[in-house]
Amino acid sequence: MLRALAVDDERPSLEELLYLLNADPRIGSAEGAGDATEALRRINRALESGPDGPDAIDVVFLDIQMPGLDGLDLARLLTGFARPPLIVFVTAHEDFAVQAFDLKAADYVLKPVRRERLAEAVRRVVELRAADRRGTTPRIPVHEPDPDHIPVELGGVTRFVPVDDITHVEAQGDYARLHTDKGSHLVRIPLSTLEERWRSRGFVRIHRRHLVALRHIGELRLGAGTVSVLIGAEELQVSRRHARELRDLLMRRTTS
Repeated sequence: MLRALAVDDERPSLEELLYLLNADPRIGSAEGAGDATEALRRINRALESGPDGPDAIDVVFLDIQMPGLDGLDLARLLTGFARPPLIVFVTAHEDFAVQAFDLKAADYVLKPVRRERLAEAVRRVVELRAADRRGTTPRIPVHEPDPDHIPVELGGVTRFVPVDDITHVEAQGDYARLHTDKGSHLVRIPLSTLEERWRSRGFVRIHRRHLVALRHIGELRLGAGTVSVLIGAEELQVSRRHARELRDLLMRRTTS
């Protein structure tokens, strides 16, 4: 059974999160803290009592934007501890996801929190704790409902973006940012995985940070030792390693 600490400076959000956590049978206890400073005091006390002590904490469900010490600050402090609790960020903002996972967060849950999404975060924590005890690294598979769409989460709601609408993909750490004509979405899938999955759909790697859909390339620009492509109004550089392959693919596409 997991021992959880929820941290949020907004009382209604904290009470809702505690309610959902206490309703999960895998959570043995869940307590709340109104700010990161109070949470740090509790975590210090928990570490002093030991992993089996009365104040032990397995996981912290942590808001990011709080006055004073914020959630990212607290997570950075915890990286210096020998055996810190796992961190699950719970926030209304998707913009901090890359920073969160750079800090080795177990998960990143968007508000308003859905019961099903929180249950998935708890599952990941359970798996990580079990792997830690075994001394192994868990494999958390990524699932898609069908090959023509990819699920993205925005404001606690899961939407399914058509793959054909995606113009290009940008690597951001363990995440990838999907660009469409209507905006962008951050997903927890490595760029290399999307490259392999979408190769047959006309996506090609042009740089270690970019994957593009051939059908959305408007121009191929050749400069003095440089190659770039124009996608909409955005110009993306093509690395030397990928330039020849891209030119060949575009030539075959125009002549077929």
